[in-house]
Amino acid sequence: MPTVPSLPTTLGDLRKRQEFSATRLAARSVKDELRENLIARLRSRQTIFPGIVGYDDTVVPQIVNAILSKQNFILLGLRGQAKSRILRALTALLDEHMPFIAGCEIRDDPYKPLCKRCRDLVAEKGDAVPIDYLGREERYVEKLATPDVTVADLIGDLDPIKAARGGHHLASELTMHFGLLPRANRGIFAINELPDLAGKIQVALFNIMQEGDVQIKGYPVRLALDVALVFSANPEDYTARGKIVTPLKDRIGSEIRTHYPETLEEGISITAQETWTNRGLGKLEIPQHMREIVEQVAFTAREDKKVDKRSGVSQRLPISTMDLVISNAERRALLHDESLIMPRIGDIYASLPGITGKLELEYEGEMRGADTVVREILRTAIAKIFDKYFTGTNTQQIEQWFNLGGTIKFDDDQPAKFIAAELKQIQGLVEKLAPLGVTSKSGSEHLVAASEFLLEGLYAHHRISRTEERAFTAAEKVQRSAARQERELEREMEEWTQHKTRRGFN
Repeated sequence: MPTVPSLPTTLGDLRKRQEFSATRLAARSVKDELRENLIARLRSRQTIFPGIVGYDDTVVPQIVNAILSKQNFILLGLRGQAKSRILRALTALLDEHMPFIAGCEIRDDPYKPLCKRCRDLVAEKGDAVPIDYLGREERYVEKLATPDVTVADLIGDLDPIKAARGGHHLASELTMHFGLLPRANRGIFAINELPDLAGKIQVALFNIMQEGDVQIKGYPVRLALDVALVFSANPEDYTARGKIVTPLKDRIGSEIRTHYPETLEEGISITAQETWTNRGLGKLEIPQHMREIVEQVAFTAREDKKVDKRSGVSQRLPISTMDLVISNAERRALLHDESLIMPRIGDIYASLPGITGKLELEYEGEMRGADTVVREILRTAIAKIFDKYFTGTNTQQIEQWFNLGGTIKFDDDQPAKFIAAELKQIQGLVEKLAPLGVTSKSGSEHLVAASEFLLEGLYAHHRISRTEERAFTAAEKVQRSAARQERELEREMEEWTQHKTRRGFN
């Protein structure tokens, strides 16, 4: 096998290597580097951002254009739209090794150092200057913007201790303590939630972006940094007056809008990619209808008027929900010593804590309560997926069984084989499970999971009733229960109105 040549360790050795020559490095900025490596990927038909689903025809081409144009850019989108993931994936377009003067805080170019310490070192040692290297990931610096971020955090400040120890005057460059931006020199610097930066910090940022200088404690500091700047923000914050300084906005080359998955299939693919499934406790099998329902919950929530559209519904909702669904199925399998872990509808209701925390509700939703709103969303999502599989299916025989007094309960405290035996007593039920690929010969776990989906769908369409303990009964009971809940809600709304009147609210 051919041996891989070792990397040069001194400036003299570096000059002898063609890939690290002064001609190549000195004339090639970070944006040139990103552009060249992107062009190579495009020519070889490689995936630009592996693991990013649903953006191939929308977001990715715009990012490619921005990089080819050597522009700074911002990703505008609601939470959970993979903005940070895309920014971090840009490191794949950087070189594998980047040489810099060893010990330099701002990773100075050996051929044209910026800081005084490195300039003095090159003048003193010449070709003997020690060289170190940074990998791709080390060249990415990220900062979450908050109102308390200071110029010292981003750009730097004068360090009196450094001045005292070195015997330097405070006006000397050697007393400078560099902030995050200079430390990202010759790399990528990302700022998340850009509008949250205070106005004076935004001014300092665009000044050093455009002119390369900034004033720190009255001293003019010039840093001709080589940095690719990328940002992310919520669209509403970015466009709202007073949130973003206009000159900074003007200096950002491209505004690229991200979005949630546009189809159920894209959402399912993302959730399947991000869900933790390799748990090592037995065979896990997730029915397709379960994947579709979990994803449909997010789609339904995004359309629900009781959910705040400005906040959005993160793609983390179906991911965390699926994790909890699997965990509840895993717990049930452990209790009954079952080798097959098979999620079913009841597991989605067990994952309510993972859903309620992902939703920001409007006033009406707050009045109803998060649990009530989420249960309505679940019911709507289940009904929609039920219609996909069972539209045109005659379920009168099943409904009749319940109307004659039949009751079936799906209980985690019972093994699947016991529930399956009870399900087979419902005339016509097993035959109606054919659209799910389940027959009388299927295993108990498959039969129970498919049957619960069918019965939950009938409940979602008000054809049968179900108690909070997941016992399915005749439809009349659910109508009485719904009427009672509606009366209770009206009473609560009336009490709240009276409370506001007494308090003097409009």
